Amino acid sequence: MKNTVQTFQKFKDDKKKISMLTAYDYSTAALIEKAGINAILVGDSLGMVVLGHKDTLSVTVEDMIYHSRAVTAAVENTMVVVDLPFMSYQVSAAQAVKNAGRLVKEGHAQTVKLEGGRQVADRIEAITAAGIPVMGHLGLTPQSVNAFGGFKVQGKTLSAAEKLIDDALAVQKAGAFALVLECVPDQLAALITEKLSIPTIGIGAGAATDGQILVYQDMLGIFSDFKAKFVKRYDEIGQRMLADFKKYDSEVKEQIFPSQEHTFKSDPAVMDQLIKRMEK
Repeated sequence: MKNTVQTFQKFKDDKKKISMLTAYDYSTAALIEKAGINAILVGDSLGMVVLGHKDTLSVTVEDMIYHSRAVTAAVENTMVVVDLPFMSYQVSAAQAVKNAGRLVKEGHAQTVKLEGGRQVADRIEAITAAGIPVMGHLGLTPQSVNAFGGFKVQGKTLSAAEKLIDDALAVQKAGAFALVLECVPDQLAALITEKLSIPTIGIGAGAATDGQILVYQDMLGIFSDFKAKFVKRYDEIGQRMLADFKKYDSEVKEQIFPSQEHTFKSDPAVMDQLIKRMEK
């Protein structure tokens, strides 16, 4: 079944959970599609887990287009959501529509995601008016890491919790089809989920949200710079990759690989003629 904005809303209405993972390349996206995951986020998290930056702020629209094209080439039924990176929508609604359009036209995205609440409502309205569905993002919004003073749980005080609820309602009113809640206390996330008619997708926001998302390198143990509290490790593929890389290195240096089974053979007659010609 093709996952769309309409099917996401039906999940919410039918009280069925939505699954999302990040992906940034063709091969990973193809596996996620086969697994039946509902949506892929081509996140600006690629700045950290793919490009090695300390945060997401250096990611460009061109980066997002490049990786979005790779992901969308691999899927037919999985919804693809692509992040609008830092400073690609903050300046004006016109800038937001232009860059969202580029993600759709050049990156083949189905939908886009942006961070912020009431202050970006006019951007959400403008993008949706252009026919591009928008997913919102509140709580710990990584593009605001410097304003937050680090990667911290949001909405812990009464005023902060009230602001989150107000922002969530503003995002919904502006036309967003779904909302990511990141690093939000579970009871607050549950309250927001109950108040909104659109689906909520949690990451570090408890089990009451309408869906969940994780960065795939985190849940598989590939990214090892740090591990967030909300990450469940489903495997330690990073350790297995390391062991295999070491084994390959050893076999090459000890002349175990390549063996005869990995080698192509020439026609003996052709080689005899070639050697005789080379000797002339």
